[in-house]
This record gives sequence, C-alpha cells and structure tokens, in this order.
Amino acid sequence: MTDSAAAQEPGRQIQELGELTQEQADAVLALIEDAARTDGTPAVSEQGRLQLHAGQRPGIRHFLLSERGRLAGYAQLEDTDPVEAPAGELVVSPATRGRGHGRALGSALLAASGKRIRVWAHGGKSAARHLAQVLGLSLFRELRQLRRPLADGPAVPEPVLPAGVTVRTFVPGQDDAAWLAVNAAAFAHHPEQGALVQRDLDDRKAQPWFDPKGFFLAERDGTVVGFHWTKVHAEEGLGEVYVVGVAPGEQGGGLGKALTAVGLRHLEAEGLPTAMLYVDADNTAALAVYERLGFTTHEVDLMYRTES
Repeated sequence: MTDSAAAQEPGRQIQELGELTQEQADAVLALIEDAARTDGTPAVSEQGRLQLHAGQRPGIRHFLLSERGRLAGYAQLEDTDPVEAPAGELVVSPATRGRGHGRALGSALLAASGKRIRVWAHGGKSAARHLAQVLGLSLFRELRQLRRPLADGPAVPEPVLPAGVTVRTFVPGQDDAAWLAVNAAAFAHHPEQGALVQRDLDDRKAQPWFDPKGFFLAERDGTVVGFHWTKVHAEEGLGEVYVVGVAPGEQGGGLGKALTAVGLRHLEAEGLPTAMLYVDADNTAALAVYERLGFTTHEVDLMYRTES
C-alpha cells in the first residue's frame, strides 16, 4: 500500500492496492453504481467491475481515493497486455466532484504506468474529455453503443447459415476450451476481448445474468467456428449482443450476420423491447452489418492515451 504523490489536497489520500477486501470492493461497487445513476452509464467497465472481487491478479492495481476518511473516488490500472500501454478507468463520487479528485486519480494512474497509459471515458462526457486534456492525453479510439427496437422495430431477418454450419447452445464446462480458442482467433487484433482466459470466462459464468440458452455456438464438422453470446440487462429491459465472433477462415461468408440474427431472435422471444451492442467506430464492416439490421448510435465511449 502506498500513498500517491497526487494526493496533496488536505484531507485527501490515495491508496494503491494489489487487491481489495470484500468491504472495500463492495464500497467501490456502490460508488460506481451511485455515479452511474448521475452519469447514465457506469464509469468502470464490466471487466473492471468483475476485477473488484477477483482477489489479487497479476497486472491489476486499485486506487482508493478518500476524503477525510470517506471513499470519494476509485481508479483501476490493468497492465496485462504485452504490447499495448496499460489501461485505466476512474470514477469520482458525484457528491465530491469539483475538488480535483479526478485529476488526482488520473495523475496517480500516470505515475503508476510510467506515463504510458490508455484511459476510457465511458459515455464521452464533457467533464471526462476536459480531464483527458488536462492530463495531456489524446483521443485515439471511439466505441459506439448501438440500439434498435425489437418487437416494435423492423423484423429481424431469418438467419441464413453457410452450407455445412449448424448452431447449438453453449454447454458450460464442455465447451469452455473450444470457445476460448475461437474467441482468441476471432479477436486476435482486439486488446481486451482476444486476451480472455479461463478465469475471465469463469467470472462471467458466475454472474447472475449468465444464461447458456442465450449463448450460441456455430459448428462445422464438430469444430466451433463462430459464436453469439447474448446478455440480458433485466432492470433496463435491454438485450445485448454481448459478443459475436467468427473464426478467421469463416469470415466473409455471412456467418456473423446469421449468428447476429439468431441472437436477436432469441432476445425478442425473451420479451425484451430493445437490443444493444458495442462496436468500434472504425470497424466499418461491422457497423454496416448492424445498421442494415436496424441499429443506430445511442452513445459513445472514448479512449484517450499518452502520445507514444
């Protein structure tokens, strides 16, 4: 545990930890949820939230900012990619904003990463854009959240699978290794999704939202060649195209579009009024597919980085 040099404000302290206690993790999660009610979106990603209760993990560091003994902010640094700069996320309690806590946390992340960092600004809020500018970070990635109505929207097309391909649902335990392999191949270019390992899959399978009935695998001759994993956000009435992946040798043949339609039809049958998904703004091929399926941009997440 160390005190950050960024915490010079009287009454402010930043602790850097390799893991959180259950009490600390619960307090951070409550802070994230409180901020999300104000901001409209969580400031820390699903992966970051899963890592709150995950114990010590190589490359993961937590920063707790307290103001006169009370938790007022949180940041997380993930340094697990052998090529990309460490990735950071941060959040400040709405009740304590405007006191320099965001800058203090950002400065702590910069110091801990050796001033080589990527930082997410979920929702692309003006305050986050201003903080990135103050910290000397430059915009380099745009992630769009798209949405479309289901029951009251355009009809989801009938899935047309490539010849020789069949679809079934995921069997936990039995299909783990096959899914991890095709996911790694499909997202070899993606610094977050392509790096998932068994522990990451286990984390997701342990969540209340996990339902193998909404996790579809495409097979050719008994080999998994693609998948569509859906997710239900029950409180928001949203069905998510959580992730669609296609093995490199099967790309370009319409399998991704067919799997997307399979998942959307499942979400519609579950009675969900709206579907959502995330896609990189520079993935023009995927954007074109989703727009033809009736999706439009709902909000944008921005990633900033130090110049390298």
